Amino acid sequence: MRPIDLAREHGLSAQAIRNYDDAGVLPPTERTETGYRRYTPLHAQALRTFLALRSSHGHQRAMAIMRAINRGDSDSAYRLIDTTHLELRTERGTRTEVAKTLGGLSVTTPNPIPGPPLTVGELAHRIDVHPATLRTWEAQGMLRPERDRATGYRLYGPESVRDAEIARQLRRGDYPLGQVATFLDALREAGGADALRTFLDSWQDRLTARSRGLLCAAAQLDAYLTMLDQP
Repeated sequence: MRPIDLAREHGLSAQAIRNYDDAGVLPPTERTETGYRRYTPLHAQALRTFLALRSSHGHQRAMAIMRAINRGDSDSAYRLIDTTHLELRTERGTRTEVAKTLGGLSVTTPNPIPGPPLTVGELAHRIDVHPATLRTWEAQGMLRPERDRATGYRLYGPESVRDAEIARQLRRGDYPLGQVATFLDALREAGGADALRTFLDSWQDRLTARSRGLLCAAAQLDAYLTMLDQP
């Protein structure tokens, strides 16, 4: 087969096939007397495997897995695959904890703050904690106050007040600092409690799709390894 023959199946260009070949994604390739590359069904399966791996493991890790397999270092390839599964398991656990936290929490917009943003002392008084506690929460990434350009003092606007009130609720529920920080990061990324619920649903969909993608990639890799084992 020619590069274009491999490329057509996946809507790629012949140059992309040559690039993958040069990068070690494909097994060693024979050439004709005139220098043209000659591909076999083994190369076609290697390409299918790489593209399946790329969709679930990411481009760089998929390339590393294929290079390891093609040089006969299957142990390194399996370690890379294990790393992806561990990352996915960790992410799934994080999503579960965030959802659990949201389910047992009253996330509301703080009452309007008259005048300028609150100082560290004013916010500490508002939520009944010591100012040093707010600084600790900031160091842990739980709070992100702005700074007065002239004095450098911390300033807490409505969003920071909301985060501080949520942090107080969670800490009183014995949630560890790291878990509180993770929840607040998710809340900020989503843009609010209602948006966070939608975000959690889409997050779960992404996790499910990635898990399915890993299964598909494993099937393609198994087929490739079976072909490599054949005489």
